[in-house]
Amino acid sequence: MFDEKATSPYAALLLRVSMGVMFLAHGGLLKLGTFGLAGTMGFFGSLGYPPVFGAIVAFAEILGGIALILGLWVRPVSLLFLPIMLGALALHAGNGWLFSAKGGGWEFPAFWIAALLVQAGLGAGAHALDLRRVLGSRRAAAA
Repeated sequence: MFDEKATSPYAALLLRVSMGVMFLAHGGLLKLGTFGLAGTMGFFGSLGYPPVFGAIVAFAEILGGIALILGLWVRPVSLLFLPIMLGALALHAGNGWLFSAKGGGWEFPAFWIAALLVQAGLGAGAHALDLRRVLGSRRAAAA
């Protein structure tokens, strides 16, 4: 019914852009827009982490989200998000299954980990910026 070779690049695109938008919203709108940088850093400090981790995570989610949306460095970005999501999983592990539980459950970070591993395996998919091709064509034009 479906040609896997024809649809797989678009499935990777859908996953990549969806995750990019979610990371961008979570880092930019929630962490910086709602809580502010000081609030985010304070929250991380209250968990026993160095407060600077809050800034690192917020900006990683923003920059990584943009990279995923554009299709830049998709495999490494997906893998670099894993420690962040493993930290979120560890934070929520004792709260039970549902994210609506007090303190949030662990299923949402666990799903993110699985989705990031799938994206790393699939690669960027359709409509991704290919800097090697762009830079290669500029080098060829300059030569």
